[in-house]
Amino acid sequence: MLRLLITIFFISAGVFLYSYFRELNPGTVVIHANSTTEFELSPVTLVLISMAAGSVFVAFVVGLQQTAHAIVNWRSNRQVRRKEKVDALHRDGTHAFMSKRTMEAITLFEKALAIDPNRADSLLWLGNVYRSEGNFPEAIQLHQRAHRVDDRNIEILLELGTDLEEAKRYEEALQSFQRILAIEPDNLTALIRKRELNIRLERWSEALEIQHRLLKAHLPTQEKLAESELLVGCMYEVGRQLLERGHPDKARRYFRGAIKKDRGFLPAYIGLGEILIHEGKTKDAVEVLKKVYARTRSVIILHRLEELFLDQGEPGEIIRVYQEALQQNPQNPVLQFYLGKLYYRLEMVDEAFDILSTIEGPQDYLLDYHKIMANLYLRKQQFEQAIVELHKALGFKKRVVVPYICTQCRQESVEWSGRCHRCARWNTLTALPWLEAHQSVANSDGDPSPVRTIPYQGIASPFETV
Repeated sequence: MLRLLITIFFISAGVFLYSYFRELNPGTVVIHANSTTEFELSPVTLVLISMAAGSVFVAFVVGLQQTAHAIVNWRSNRQVRRKEKVDALHRDGTHAFMSKRTMEAITLFEKALAIDPNRADSLLWLGNVYRSEGNFPEAIQLHQRAHRVDDRNIEILLELGTDLEEAKRYEEALQSFQRILAIEPDNLTALIRKRELNIRLERWSEALEIQHRLLKAHLPTQEKLAESELLVGCMYEVGRQLLERGHPDKARRYFRGAIKKDRGFLPAYIGLGEILIHEGKTKDAVEVLKKVYARTRSVIILHRLEELFLDQGEPGEIIRVYQEALQQNPQNPVLQFYLGKLYYRLEMVDEAFDILSTIEGPQDYLLDYHKIMANLYLRKQQFEQAIVELHKALGFKKRVVVPYICTQCRQESVEWSGRCHRCARWNTLTALPWLEAHQSVANSDGDPSPVRTIPYQGIASPFETV
């Protein structure tokens, strides 16, 4: 009732005001709509019509703005709901993958990508899932899509490089790591991965260049020591490759550089000796190796000297070297065994028997020792003793023939090389199992590094076995 009264009041007031102002403004105004149509209106009516038209226009404009705002809000809310749904699918997918529910994770990530095909992190994770399943082509394709969406994302490039490396597409993997370095030149992860690939491909010069860069980085002390060791190894490998390719002068510079950084780095000393042999300076090579033995007391050097002297037809010289070494360390069973083995090799039966029959130690480790002793007893016509030694030889579960052994991973080898083929460490091969028994073996329970067997031709030949 009140509203009706108020309405009647406002209508009455409007009629009164209209009549009042019309009386104050008599006359008419002619409005021409076109050349033939015209209207006559009172001034007050014209004002009211103008006000009404303005009100309608304002209402129309405001209505358009409100409609546009409502449409924007609807779209925004729809995108928010869509993003929330994609986020939930992505989150559930990551949880499923971390919980080893691989197929469920694949389904969830694919649903997320069906809603948002350009979601980089879902592409990244789905690629990781496929890689974990060994499906490298699919992983590569997904990570390449993610890279196209976000071409400066370092994580995506790292995962793509991992895919390509595991798929053995090493050149493309190198390109992926190089893209990272173009974005972030000091990225240590990319530098290390690129170095490892160059080592795998035996591109030692490139690996050495990266290693120099890594050593300039601010690394913890322990890591810096490990990287320094790797630098020495890379320098040696560059020298080895140069020597094999017929560039002894360049190789000498790298071997000397390796020795300067590590005075106990045996492979580089042997490399220098090989350069002298390559140049026809065998006597100089012998002198160098003798000096190295005097400094290192390494049996490996004696083996190399043994081969050199026997190749020259001078067995007396190597016998003298062994005897001098034994004078300085008369109770060393390793030196005794190798001198006895040399006597046996030279058909010096009595000398071989005298030294081998008195030493203690090798018989507990080596099949080779019992084979030699059995042959010596046969030559002395002591058949019962020969049979005893043969029985001992047959008792060995593992038919080891004077192996070289890596002090880091215990890998055995019948020939010496500067780098262990299993754990990929340098300067770790030693002679006879017990020689380094007092040293702790690092990483003995770990998996061997996946490195390819590397030949060391021209650096150290396999030594003759019995």
